[in-house]
Amino acid sequence: MSESTCANPLWLGWVKKWWDTAKERNSKGAITYKHAYDSLKRCPMKLQHPSQCQQLKGFSPKLCERLTQQLRKHCEENGHGMPMVPKRKRVVHLPGEDQDDGATPAPALRRAAPARQARTYVPQYRSGAFALMLVLAGQDRNAAMPGMSKEELMAAAQPYSDSSFTVPSDPIKFYTAWASMKALESKQLVVKRGRLVTRWALSDEGWEVAARVREVAAARGDVPKTEDSGSSAIGSRNDRVGSASGSALLGDNLGRGINTGVRSNFSAGNDGDEFLNQLSGTNSFLGATDSTVSSRPAQSATYRSQAANPVILLDDDEEDQKDVATEVQSSVKREMDNEFKDVVAEGEAMADDASLPSFKPIRMAPGTFTIELVLDNRDIRSKTDRDYLQEELTKKGIRPISRAMELGDVLWVAKCKQPGWLSRMGAEGDEVVLDWIVERKRLDDLIGSIKDGRFHEQKFRLRRSGIKNVIYLVEEISMDQSRLQRSEEMVQSAIASIQVVDGYFLKKTQKIGDTIRYLVSMTQMLQNMHEGKPLHVIPTNVLTANNYLPLMKDLRGKQPEMGHHISYPAFSSLCSKSGMMTLRDLFLKMLMVTRGVTGEKAMEIQKVWKTPREFIEAYEQCGPGPEGRRKKIDMVASRLDHLVGRRRFSKQISQKLAEVWGDA
Repeated sequence: MSESTCANPLWLGWVKKWWDTAKERNSKGAITYKHAYDSLKRCPMKLQHPSQCQQLKGFSPKLCERLTQQLRKHCEENGHGMPMVPKRKRVVHLPGEDQDDGATPAPALRRAAPARQARTYVPQYRSGAFALMLVLAGQDRNAAMPGMSKEELMAAAQPYSDSSFTVPSDPIKFYTAWASMKALESKQLVVKRGRLVTRWALSDEGWEVAARVREVAAARGDVPKTEDSGSSAIGSRNDRVGSASGSALLGDNLGRGINTGVRSNFSAGNDGDEFLNQLSGTNSFLGATDSTVSSRPAQSATYRSQAANPVILLDDDEEDQKDVATEVQSSVKREMDNEFKDVVAEGEAMADDASLPSFKPIRMAPGTFTIELVLDNRDIRSKTDRDYLQEELTKKGIRPISRAMELGDVLWVAKCKQPGWLSRMGAEGDEVVLDWIVERKRLDDLIGSIKDGRFHEQKFRLRRSGIKNVIYLVEEISMDQSRLQRSEEMVQSAIASIQVVDGYFLKKTQKIGDTIRYLVSMTQMLQNMHEGKPLHVIPTNVLTANNYLPLMKDLRGKQPEMGHHISYPAFSSLCSKSGMMTLRDLFLKMLMVTRGVTGEKAMEIQKVWKTPREFIEAYEQCGPGPEGRRKKIDMVASRLDHLVGRRRFSKQISQKLAEVWGDA
């Protein structure tokens, strides 16, 4: 509902004015005014007096009194009468009863409210309580020692819950899925027994609810085997992992979020844009996703063998552990840089498309490779829980390859089943990078990256990576409301820029569990999409840092139905922050350090002044003294005054550049 269609536009304008004033002063009351503004804007009724606003969210008695004083002042200035406080009618007379003027009024009678029918409690599907009830329902009701211990319950119930029983869903929270056990006890559905060893079992009422829980689970294929069958309470979901095909897994996991037409669209040769459009509203499908669970958790693969690394003995000093972890990451990063930095040469500058190289692509036949998820080992849940993402993905049947990545947080590769074959054909390594990459940001990290400039630098590098399908994943975790309020407009502007200016696909999740389920579904989708088709790989000796982007653009324009890929070592070399950075790239990054200079503005400067030396010499030619300083301040703005829109340079930005580059 807009402000013009609001039922109380005058009052809404006053609250909006108070809200803006509070934001300018960085007052904590801005949050209260925001809630009051939103609730008053959505109110469909015409209110007679400000005291009626107390029934709306955000309106305290003090705020209602302030609104009353403002209304009284408005009425006095415009010659209107102050409205009276409406009185509530509480007396209800019996039907057919006459009320004479002189008769004594009948006693007030309240109309009896219809009795509410008590609803039977049923836990939400795949919640912590649902998983606990489902597992306890699989126990023998007449056993000599009924029930299960906490450790047994948590291990058996985890496959049937989307929330973790051991780790909070958010780093700043303390509650896990096990907290739902307290609710089950308060509703007398579960009883706790034992002193030395505490065990939980279903009560008589709990068995009735558990029967309905099992019916819901049976309809979705989540019923665990009972104790009578001789197997553990780990359900039939695990049995599907090894036997189900990729297409069955895709249909089972994407469920209500993606219709079956997506697979046919991909098989027909369409690109991923249509899939992303269908996936844009996937909050519902994330909540309903059936996650496949590996029956034997496997250790995540790593790019390099750790056998050669020396064993480091740590004491209980936390600082020592941090120092060693930092040193190990730095060592791995140096090894990766040394290995990939010389894979792709810089090459000569491209004059036109006619100078593009011709080549015969390497063809990887279907069945000779597998699609694997690659996870940046620096993309962690928290400092104290660094392997959470890898472990949870492994539990859901996806064994990620963990390594330090040059760009992005998650990407997918086609891993050759025959080691060394790809190298013999002209491409380094055994992995080929697919056209999908994910940049994951928690909401607090997104705010920090916008403030320190990493946000624009990462988008610039993603644009130069040559990856067609870029997914910007934002986890909207719980944050301090005052900090979130101060950064709300900045975050909304950045999100709009990601979608409109850069053309990236934006995915929002509420917690890390939703992110993991999204990555699982994406992996299964890409396995279905690529494992049945051949892949065409560009030989590495054809690539240079200068011809890579023009070559990919030319191939996608002339052969859109046949995708072309490069090896992972070549991709890492091209995306390295320092290994393959040309002078042009370095100059652009130096310009973008100045506040207000975006990637587009930096490219306009680089078109006029090709190198940093030319830029500095142009400032030196302005001369010394006050007149020279004035010329330096106006140099960029006057030279590029023909630009419009986002590329336009203001006097302030021109002055900042003169201060940094020209000592003005």
